[in-house]
Amino acid sequence: MDKSEFLAIFDKQYRRDLIEPSVQREAIPPDDPRVVRHYSQQFKSGFISYSKLDESSIEAEIDAQVAFFSNLGYEFEWKVYDHDCPSDLRERLARRGFTVEDPEALMILNMDHTPAFLEPEGVVVRRIEEEAGIQAIMRMEEAVWNEDHSELETRLWQDLQTDPKTLSVFASYDGDQLASAAWIYYHPPTHFASLWGGSTLPEHRGKGHYTALLNARMREARSRGYRFLMVDASPMSRPILERRGFTFYGFSTPCVWKPAQEKGSSDA
Repeated sequence: MDKSEFLAIFDKQYRRDLIEPSVQREAIPPDDPRVVRHYSQQFKSGFISYSKLDESSIEAEIDAQVAFFSNLGYEFEWKVYDHDCPSDLRERLARRGFTVEDPEALMILNMDHTPAFLEPEGVVVRRIEEEAGIQAIMRMEEAVWNEDHSELETRLWQDLQTDPKTLSVFASYDGDQLASAAWIYYHPPTHFASLWGGSTLPEHRGKGHYTALLNARMREARSRGYRFLMVDASPMSRPILERRGFTFYGFSTPCVWKPAQEKGSSDA
């Protein structure tokens, strides 16, 4: 299977047909969507997971999505992949007032070809299933990123309670000290699971925590029969993932719209 064939599978299963827990999904039009959007009334936010547009439809569709989310008063993210059309979609969104964030590497592992697990010494990984554990992870995340993670805390704990078969959360420790954490979402009935997190406190970096958490999630995904693992990776994570057999399939770029950007957006 060549790259374009595999990306077509990824687009259909993970981006177009995916149903997220506790999120409203709308495919427009339903049978052969040009756009798939998701939004949450609880968190007053949304995202565009998939788009198939051309020169004749692109500007009207951008306007339509901005109008839809502006009417709700919701922030939303339009995730743009390198292989999306038109090729200047990022630039068009930027001109419309979106904030174009740093690109992330789309990394995918075929679990049929997984290298052997090499466990770092001295790292203890534990599954987190209680609310206090999620709270401790979020305090660690806030220390790493210096930003509020209360919404993510609510999402993770809610998903663990309402649909635990689709989410597993792991934390790694140096002794009793929480050093890093990561989680994995499963997306039935697709063949894909997605990896998230992996932030590590600065004083614990370089000791194998990211690798240990990656191993735990890979092992569980394989035991559940999932074929593909995907992650939008930072420059720090990409080399580790490549050593573990992940393949680079291009970049994905989050483009974020906030309702306050509507005023004066034509001058952006």
